[in-house]
Amino acid sequence: MFENIRLSFQGIWSHKMRSFLTMLGIIIGIAAIIAIVSTITGTNEQIKQNLIGAGDNNVTVQLHMGDSTYEMEYNGIPEGVPVITGDVLAEIRAVDEVKDAALYVSREAYNTVYHQNTGLSGGKLYGVEKEYFDVCNYLVRSGRVFDDGDISGFRKVAVLDEDSAEALFLGENPVGKTIEVLAEPYVVIGVVEKSDKFEPVINTMEDYYMYAQRGSGTVFVPYVAWPGLYGYDEPQKLVLTVNKTEDMTAAGKKSADILNSYLSVTDKNLRYEAIDLLKQAKDIQDLSRSTNTMLIWIAGISLLVGGIGVMNIMLVSVTERTQEIGLKKAIGARKSKILGQFLTEAAVLTSLGGLLGVIVGIILAEVISKLTGTLVAISPPAAVGAVVFSMVIGIVFGLLPSYKAANLNPIDALRHE
Repeated sequence: MFENIRLSFQGIWSHKMRSFLTMLGIIIGIAAIIAIVSTITGTNEQIKQNLIGAGDNNVTVQLHMGDSTYEMEYNGIPEGVPVITGDVLAEIRAVDEVKDAALYVSREAYNTVYHQNTGLSGGKLYGVEKEYFDVCNYLVRSGRVFDDGDISGFRKVAVLDEDSAEALFLGENPVGKTIEVLAEPYVVIGVVEKSDKFEPVINTMEDYYMYAQRGSGTVFVPYVAWPGLYGYDEPQKLVLTVNKTEDMTAAGKKSADILNSYLSVTDKNLRYEAIDLLKQAKDIQDLSRSTNTMLIWIAGISLLVGGIGVMNIMLVSVTERTQEIGLKKAIGARKSKILGQFLTEAAVLTSLGGLLGVIVGIILAEVISKLTGTLVAISPPAAVGAVVFSMVIGIVFGLLPSYKAANLNPIDALRHE
């Protein structure tokens, strides 16, 4: 085997230009496939990050009416939907995929929150439990978050995120100062920020507006203060955190099923559902993948062309080396030895083409990334598979020339001019 490989490299080196042109089809095909696979992988990761974020693994479960979320401020309190109790929350926290969970309520903050003459426009007002900040991976930047005393004492205190603090206080430290929430004074006790800073890739104006809407600022007040602001208790929303991103769908579905088991509504369109960002990401990824699979098949045509080129050159090589083959057979070389030599030469030739194709494909993927701003992710299994596949092409398309060489009559071969 090693002797056959040595002879193969010697033959390739003896005809460098011919060997390179033979490998060209393989190089182009493998390079195209590597570049496409790398772009698909990078694009799928970008889609996942744009929808889910940088791995915070949070799932939101809330009431839906049909295909839309149920809005308390427009539709009022629904009948047959109880407030989520501590026992129900404990049942949800016991779900295998759930790491922790917290309840909250929310409203759009239009004409709701003010500091002096400055209002929070386009933000959100949240009524939360003190555990909410840990579940959603918030870190305290200054001051503190809610404690047991704030909850039991029904204190009118508030926590701001970075965006709302900047919007309301224009760079000043807000801790200890007073804001108005629905004309009620609330003392700011802290400012928080997300532990994992994440900014999605923004390629279009739609991406920009989506992200701008998500990042326009949030004011948090204790959940126990919510009835004082809006005059009634209301069914809460639920936010979960899971250990692995892959568990998000299962955790959301199981939690929604638990909450739905406590409903006594007559309208079956009213139910709890998880906002399954992971499923949305996968649906878009599947669409992207199916489209790009067609490109991979098209790129595979060049591999077929490259394989035919290998067969052609190997047939030429057999003709050129007819006397050499006859001499080997005359001194006792078996058919299997001749067959192995030519198959090895074909496999080495295409494997070299595969290696060069992988290198060119990686370079091409990086160039595409720089020109288009698309993420790329090099897949080691795809690279290894490409080289192995190119070797298989060499063996398959080298069979006919190798078989022809192995079956030459030694006397006719020695007489060949």
